[in-house]
Amino acid sequence: MRAFLQPSVRTLCSETQIEFTKLSRARRSKIAELANTTLFKADQWAHGGGVPAAVATALETGLKSIQKKK
Repeated sequence: MRAFLQPSVRTLCSETQIEFTKLSRARRSKIAELANTTLFKADQWAHGGGVPAAVATALETGLKSIQKKK
């Protein structure tokens, strides 16, 4: 009965993924462009979805580079 009310498995997002979701759409699209991927795949990564490891590392480094500029 528990699965009826809510999913029994939840995805745990890292701090970098949470920070990515807080950014505006324009900044997220710039980071996705730097990572050579689409905004759709970048948003999937931010919500804990499955993306290739190369894309995930590229998004993390792109997010860190933008944070350094602040």
